[in-house]
Amino acid sequence: MAQEPIKSLLPKFINSLTEKRRSPATILAYRSDLTQLVEFLVRREKVLPEQVRPDDLDSFRDTLLADKYTPKSVSRKLNAVKTFFRWMISENIITSDVSASVAHPKIESALPKFLSPLEYRALRDVVRNDIRIAAITELILQSGLRISEVASLKTENVGGDSLKIEAYATQPERTIPLNKPASDVLNAYLTIRPKADSPYVFISKNGKPLAVRNIRASIARYIQKAELPNYSVNDLRTTFIIENLKAGVDIVLLSQVSGHKRLSTTERYLELAQITDPGKKQVLIEL
Repeated sequence: MAQEPIKSLLPKFINSLTEKRRSPATILAYRSDLTQLVEFLVRREKVLPEQVRPDDLDSFRDTLLADKYTPKSVSRKLNAVKTFFRWMISENIITSDVSASVAHPKIESALPKFLSPLEYRALRDVVRNDIRIAAITELILQSGLRISEVASLKTENVGGDSLKIEAYATQPERTIPLNKPASDVLNAYLTIRPKADSPYVFISKNGKPLAVRNIRASIARYIQKAELPNYSVNDLRTTFIIENLKAGVDIVLLSQVSGHKRLSTTERYLELAQITDPGKKQVLIEL
């Protein structure tokens, strides 16, 4: 039986991720990363799965590094490649995993970064007149939401003093308390939100949900405008965790609100916050 080309198998693999309820951000990243792989293999005249060898995948990795992709980005792309090849084995398309021996590039570990009160207040100042981005910024700072969770947030899941994050991928459903600053700016946005049938909270002027990449790019522009070039959107979530640890908030509560599957994940921030003895407060602070 003749094999299907890798290019034809890719949409089937992506569909399998959708059926497994992987997050939209993960699916988007896998599609982009594997499209790169397919184009690379086609240039090497490797069209069928059985034609691919470990040295092809080694060359794919090395080409990405030569094209100035960071080791972390290349490692993420290799994870997608390895998952794709394992799927082909599970579907009896191939009998051996040629990706198994492909090594990830060495990644220099770097400590997470967080903004000082002076810095996140400066960011607030520059986003103040953009109510939508101000609401997103405040939600991350005050609630520790992931950017993908912000993009997926639905109006029906927003209450007066809390919001619900629906289960996705391997994340269970959780409820997050909303303090007054977050609630006030979110309500201010909802009053001027475009009238649309979209179930999502954050939408464009034409009613389409904001994609993760759009949110990331918008906040990145304001971070630059606030003259904070060394920070990214992800550092806002880290800031939420660090400031609550410093204020003595219970680490178990903080872990649950942050959506960490393991308490040990939250405990890694203790050193960064210079905390040796976590507190026991059962209420999140206002940043």
